[in-house]
Amino acid sequence: MSDNVVASQSASRPVSAAATPFAVVARRLVRYLRPHWPLIAAAIIPASIYAVINSFVPTLMSEVMKALGDPRAAKDAWWVPLGFVVLFPIRSAMDVLTIFGLAWVGRSVIRDLRNELFAHYLGLPSRYFDQSSTGMLISRLTYNTEQVADAISNAVVVLIRDTLSILILVGVMVYFSWRLTLIVAVLGPAIAFLVSRMSRAFRRYSTRIQGSMGDVTRITEQSLHGHRVVKIFEGQQQEQRQFEDVNSRNFRFNTRLVAVQAFGDNLTQYAVALGVAGVMWFSLADLNAPTFIAFITAMGMVFAPLKRLTNVNAVFQRGVAAAGSVFEILDEPAEADSGTATAGRARGEVEYRGVSFAYDAAKGDVLHEIGLNVAAGTTVAFVGQSGSGKSTLVSLLPRFYDPNRGAVLLDGRDVREYSLRELRRQVSLVSQDVVLFDDSIANNIAYGALAGAPRADIERAAEAAYVAEFAADLPQGLDTRIGERGAMLSGGQRQRIAIARALLKNAPVLILDEATSALDTESERRIQAALAHLMRGRTTLVIAHRLSTIEKADRIVVMRDGAIVETGNHAELIAHQGYYSMLHAMQFTG
Repeated sequence: MSDNVVASQSASRPVSAAATPFAVVARRLVRYLRPHWPLIAAAIIPASIYAVINSFVPTLMSEVMKALGDPRAAKDAWWVPLGFVVLFPIRSAMDVLTIFGLAWVGRSVIRDLRNELFAHYLGLPSRYFDQSSTGMLISRLTYNTEQVADAISNAVVVLIRDTLSILILVGVMVYFSWRLTLIVAVLGPAIAFLVSRMSRAFRRYSTRIQGSMGDVTRITEQSLHGHRVVKIFEGQQQEQRQFEDVNSRNFRFNTRLVAVQAFGDNLTQYAVALGVAGVMWFSLADLNAPTFIAFITAMGMVFAPLKRLTNVNAVFQRGVAAAGSVFEILDEPAEADSGTATAGRARGEVEYRGVSFAYDAAKGDVLHEIGLNVAAGTTVAFVGQSGSGKSTLVSLLPRFYDPNRGAVLLDGRDVREYSLRELRRQVSLVSQDVVLFDDSIANNIAYGALAGAPRADIERAAEAAYVAEFAADLPQGLDTRIGERGAMLSGGQRQRIAIARALLKNAPVLILDEATSALDTESERRIQAALAHLMRGRTTLVIAHRLSTIEKADRIVVMRDGAIVETGNHAELIAHQGYYSMLHAMQFTG
């Protein structure tokens, strides 16, 4: 839309979420869990039963040792194998219930978080998209939120189930030998220290991985979207090199995370092995065989959940880092929309009163003290070389941007006094960069607030914009799907659908940003006739490079370097022999 759009910044910069305190992000994430507390509480019940059943295993193993040492006791130990047969299916069922319940919670949170994030994307100001990578935004909506899901479903399952298992098994160890339990407990602070040190590394590398995934998505998206340019200019190697670079960076961060995780995991296991050695040393003289086996079994069963708790810390840290990056976007202010005025159907009088605007204050203004009145129902064309500020000036009317100084008025009222919805109802837009959706032609014409339009009105708009001509040759006519971004249609056909959409909206103000640039000569003549009928009785702002298309405009505004240098109709400006005359001569005489 803009002649002076700020270049998109690289998505490879680190996500500032890494610097966000862990507790702040975690507390905020908990707010998304609150509606699901009943299900979380319900999942704790089967997790507790799972842990309790685990506590019977050491006792069963103790009974096995007694039976092996006393043939008479073996006759009465028939219930031991039966205990394994009965208890383990129940244990498995409880595990399934816990996993499914918490996975349901995790997916529900991600569903809600994605919905909120996508809705926030739709409400962010245009300036934010000018300065952000589309790939990074997509990555945060997909990959990063998935990391949050893993943290909630997988990590919380392990956290609840295995913590309960460890606590109960430690109780069993105390029951069989509190002295040996104290020996093992000495290693607790060392393991806690290792986990805390690894947490920082996990979060740091997780943040970098998420940033590199944004780069992977960005380069993939732009390469696939621009595949024709890539092919015709033989850019495959250049795009491949860029992709390999960001993909290698993602590989390095992931392998470093795995290395930290493996190193910490083995250190933890070594610490546990020291505990086993200590237990063996001190138990040889103090414990009989059944008690020793029961204690060692309980201690051995602690190792597996302890290892999972250590490993799940990486998943949890990834989830918190991902949540921080998502919250970072959710904290971006949405478009300012404090206006309350209504307009009914506007007359269409537009005024620019001392308007100055800059995309970046450090780079200076791109519009300088613009003053302009556009009478209701007239057609005003904006011309000038690329970068002169034409599109920027017009984009201030529907408040894609707000001026830094001055005001834009509609019917004598500052556009900021209207609500965004009320203001944009008054404006239709047909731009050079046609935006269509993977839907039918009819649904692309009757898009958004127009979705409930009668079929007859859609067909009339299609007829007036010469869409019906080519739609008649398609398999389902106006109900034919046109593919992503209208890929199944020619540029001229896509442009006609956009014009039909504007015709159907029938707003009092019409913006045409190179609306006929993609049409062949024959189609352009017919579209110009349709537009001439459409523009009658409404205010039309036309941005044009081809001066032949605006010679009949009521008024032509000539812009240069962000300022208005001439105004008048075509004949007046040609007679004036100024800047417009020079542009006209350049186009028509070479």
